[in-house]
Amino acid sequence: MKGLFSNIRGDAFGGITAGIVALPLALAFGVSSGLGPSAGLYGAIFISFFAALFGGTNTQISGPTAPMTAVSMVVIAGIIAANDGSVEKALPAILTVFLLAGLLQIGLGAIGLGKYIRYIPYPVVSGFMTAIGVIILITQILPSIGYYPKEDMSFVEKFKPQAEEVILENILIEEAGEGILVLEDFKETIARAEQITEADILRESQTLAAKEASGVLGAVKVLPRALKNINILELILALSTIIIIYGFKRITTKIPSTLVALVVMSAIAILANLDYRPIPEIPQGLPEFKAEIFTGFNLGSVSPYIFTALTLALLGAIDSLLTSVVADNMTKTKHKPNKELIGQGIGNSIAAMFGGIPGAGATIRTVVNINSGGKTKLSGMIAGVLLFVILLAVAPLASKIPAAVLAGILITVGIGVMDYKGLRAIPSMPKDIKIGPLKLSSEVLIMLVVMVLSSFWDLVYAVGIGLVIASLMFMKKIGDLTAERSDVKPLKEEAWEDEASFPTKLKEEVFIKHLKGPLFFGSTSDFQQLAQQIPDTASVVIMRLGRMQYMDQSGLYAMEDMLQDLKVRGVDVLFVNLLKQPRYMMERIDIIPDFIAEEHIFQSFKDCLKWIKENVKDKY
Repeated sequence: MKGLFSNIRGDAFGGITAGIVALPLALAFGVSSGLGPSAGLYGAIFISFFAALFGGTNTQISGPTAPMTAVSMVVIAGIIAANDGSVEKALPAILTVFLLAGLLQIGLGAIGLGKYIRYIPYPVVSGFMTAIGVIILITQILPSIGYYPKEDMSFVEKFKPQAEEVILENILIEEAGEGILVLEDFKETIARAEQITEADILRESQTLAAKEASGVLGAVKVLPRALKNINILELILALSTIIIIYGFKRITTKIPSTLVALVVMSAIAILANLDYRPIPEIPQGLPEFKAEIFTGFNLGSVSPYIFTALTLALLGAIDSLLTSVVADNMTKTKHKPNKELIGQGIGNSIAAMFGGIPGAGATIRTVVNINSGGKTKLSGMIAGVLLFVILLAVAPLASKIPAAVLAGILITVGIGVMDYKGLRAIPSMPKDIKIGPLKLSSEVLIMLVVMVLSSFWDLVYAVGIGLVIASLMFMKKIGDLTAERSDVKPLKEEAWEDEASFPTKLKEEVFIKHLKGPLFFGSTSDFQQLAQQIPDTASVVIMRLGRMQYMDQSGLYAMEDMLQDLKVRGVDVLFVNLLKQPRYMMERIDIIPDFIAEEHIFQSFKDCLKWIKENVKDKY
């Protein structure tokens, strides 16, 4: 406990600042998920507190994130549709899926699978993250212009015949469950049908209309209709929110621009008594324990989503551990991946029991926490407590926030979450596969497949397909290029035969690193530790690359990050025997010559040694 309270002031500042940043995002993600702002707030409270308490990254701030919310939206929409459009009826099954995802995360951490998350290749992650941005961006267009399909009665009217079919089908299914044979007893069916009111048909029609307009394809389908029914006030609120978020960042980054936009635009809407659409009401008081998860458990309603629960668990693991790496780099510490997964699983499980949406480690909130002084688990716990206090104190006021303001916030989140680094690299990646007359880059193909399938079809299957394609292409490349073992681990270096005559006086100043195999997505994690292995006394690093036959996009960016770090430290890097494929990759994104000049690339160690003797003279 001593370590927990070793930095109380810094952790208090960090936790409070991160909690303030989390507030508008939690509300926005809750509304976007379909369960309302309270679900986002509950998720932020419980995940932030318990993931920090039990997790393996001291400075991590957790809560609902864009990727987790995007997958949750799919789960929620599917289960609600299967329950006649009733959120109340669907809620136990929805929360059971979220609880299962949390329990799976605990299991992944308990059996030590945290260290294997690094095997997700960069193009798959890149395509997925860009798709998340596309999904959020497109699905938030409708609320940002004040168009809600369920309230467009001329649109809803089109679904009345289908609604009557659905209602009749439900009657027949109900009768079959009761053992009533319809062909022998039409009267019972007619009697039940006569009890159906216009209100029932309208409600079912609205459910079908909302389903038709859900997701990216649905939003695109109804967009022409929506553009003819723009609510100017809602559009102004959304656009003003976006302008404030981007504009305020130019003034200062010390105060979260999303919070400024939320407070300013909500205050204007409320004080000016504008006729706007508020977000769903946030219940006052303590979050309620959802006992129906256990008492009303129905395996049949949950079983189709078990694979989705696993996807949520894996996505949360990837999201959290990537943020943990960012935190490590900023604090010069080392997180515990398996413990972090257990902490995230506990947080998500408890959040589900109280009606919260699932989440993961949040990069921006974690960075804010560290920059504000957070150093221990206490900072994340304080962020959760702050949100809890806000829930109790200002829930009625928060319920007056305009829905268009949260839509504007989410649009900026969607823009920000896209992987622009991967997108910018598309024209420069080598075209190494041929499909008919077309020559394409395998890395770009994987990214685009995942991005398109995730955006317009299914997030879960898209990632699976991307992983399969990446694995097959990787195996083919490795089979074509080399049968030698891969070894880039930062172990103690053993001198090669031609290094025996290397001057002893220079060994403290010159560090030699051997790469003995391909640098690919499975080996980048170990490679990234290389910069930490280099002693502070070294002013020159020689990288012997004659056995590195292949480098993929993940390895390319790992190399770029390491070289950038060494450049900041003022360390010169020399390449020896750089092979054709890795050189081509590094030339495409200007690692050569921006980080490694041509005169620092040598065909043999003998030539490199000559350069060392001529340029590192103070100890020779």
